[in-house]
Amino acid sequence: MATPAGLALEGGDPRNAGHPVANAHGHDPVELNIARVVHDPSITFEEYMHYATITRAEEKQADERYRAAVGPKTVKSVLANRFSTGKKEAALGQLADADSPTDSPSLREKNGLDGDENRAVVPRNLGSVTEAEWKNASRAIRTAGWTSAFYLITTDILGPFSVPWAFAQMGYGPGIALYTVFGAFAMYSGMQLWKIFLYLDSDKYPMKSYADPFFRIYGRFARHIVNVFQSVQLILTVSALILSNGQSISQISKGSICFIACLVIFMAAGFVLGQIRTLQRFSWLANFAIWLNLLILFICMGVATHSEPNYSAVQASYGEQFTGPVKTYAGTPPNGAATGGEGFVASLNGLNQAVYSYGGAMLFVSFLSEMRHPLDFWKAVLIADTFIYCVYLFFGVFMYSFQGQYAFNPVMQGLSPYNWQTATNIMNIITGLIAAALYGNIGIKVMYVELLQDLFHAPPLTSKMGKLIWVALVPAYWTVAWVICAAIPQFSYITGLIGAVCILQFTYTFPALLAFGFQIRKDAMIPGTESFDPATGTYSFVDTGMTRLVRGFKVKWHLNILNLIYFLGALTTAALGIYSSAIGLKTAFGGASVATSFGCESPA
Repeated sequence: MATPAGLALEGGDPRNAGHPVANAHGHDPVELNIARVVHDPSITFEEYMHYATITRAEEKQADERYRAAVGPKTVKSVLANRFSTGKKEAALGQLADADSPTDSPSLREKNGLDGDENRAVVPRNLGSVTEAEWKNASRAIRTAGWTSAFYLITTDILGPFSVPWAFAQMGYGPGIALYTVFGAFAMYSGMQLWKIFLYLDSDKYPMKSYADPFFRIYGRFARHIVNVFQSVQLILTVSALILSNGQSISQISKGSICFIACLVIFMAAGFVLGQIRTLQRFSWLANFAIWLNLLILFICMGVATHSEPNYSAVQASYGEQFTGPVKTYAGTPPNGAATGGEGFVASLNGLNQAVYSYGGAMLFVSFLSEMRHPLDFWKAVLIADTFIYCVYLFFGVFMYSFQGQYAFNPVMQGLSPYNWQTATNIMNIITGLIAAALYGNIGIKVMYVELLQDLFHAPPLTSKMGKLIWVALVPAYWTVAWVICAAIPQFSYITGLIGAVCILQFTYTFPALLAFGFQIRKDAMIPGTESFDPATGTYSFVDTGMTRLVRGFKVKWHLNILNLIYFLGALTTAALGIYSSAIGLKTAFGGASVATSFGCESPA
């Protein structure tokens, strides 16, 4: 997991500057009603399905008009759009929506729009907002194409700096096998999230975050659990970035600055950048960060072919037993060849890095919510995951071939020439500061909006009191992240722990659980016998409770069993990952590493 592509998703969409809803700063009645109804427990799963079907039909027709307006795509047009403000695309998207298929008699009847078109059909859902206003607000940010989604997925997931270290733990064969298997499962999870989004998202009830499908399938409690996990993952990710960049600062200073002070320096920078509440004007940072990351990869490969590994950094982190010539292994390295621990535990630690590398599914719902035509998302997932997988394997095998058991995590700190090490460390600090600031921003927003506002009725962030609370939350958030990394100054193991505890759940466990519950509830519906009445907002159930769920399970029992096995397998993998991270931390604190909690010695 690399840079947070979600920066384009925070604080509104820059492409809609001037839109009356987008610039309402949270006080527009349309936005307030949408925010209220998205988590209304009185809305049934079947009602979500009903309006999603209508929205997908409208999007299909609007997409056909959009394609006719923009003409065929060329390489030049794709590159031009990548660095454009998006105003032209947004205008064309609104033009395509102007002649809405909702105007057709059949869809108007399905949608319950007979009669006065400015009347809200179900007042309990729309409040005083008209159907047209509601739709315009929901569709305001749906301007991105599948190529933009591909870019966002690649930017968010592509982070191969830990892959060589993972290969050092597992060897060529197991490393290639595990990255292949986890890459395939990550793609399957992405496809499941896409499928669920298509069936449950609509203009009337838009989905915006990962917790939304959990709310619609499993209820309010499941949504809160997911939000807690998301908050934990984000603060741990910020903590890992503070640790990684603290190591970079320490290497640049050649150890002349106390390591704990290096962490404080990066944290202090986060205090300043973290005060930025709205990030819509900073989308170019994602472009800048990904190009810097690619430059780091090329430099690392070039330097590794002409210089020895950084033996001192490896010994500082993993112990003095790292001596002798560079060795590589086709299978699992023998005990002590990688981290000084048992081969099985070392392989599990490598597996944790594979999980960490493929993390990013947490933002897929947010990406989908911005797409003009979400049906095309499969293209973005397929191409992005294939590209990421190829980069991981090539870079991991290449660096492991030259550095063997001395491959370091993160990779740029394993270079021995000081000049190249310093250059890549500076680049890493720049991209790391961008990433940490943005993840911190998203993390504070998730905590504030989903927890403080929802549970404790905190004021809106746009209010004066909300802004003051934000100012106080930023240093508190970064301080907690600093305490975590200062107490556990072992980058490989703390990122492995993040992968096992959080990222694995969002990329593998949760999608399997969503697919399992969604398929059962969908198949429990009986077309022709059961139906939804948009005039009353009610659904004619044939049965309810366990009888209905059992009937739904039997329809596609083979797929449901597969998803259940996938879910249980992901949980087992998480347990093994947590165990291996704990053993690794125990070994490090047992004297293998020179770094200690809140100490001056650097692990790099």
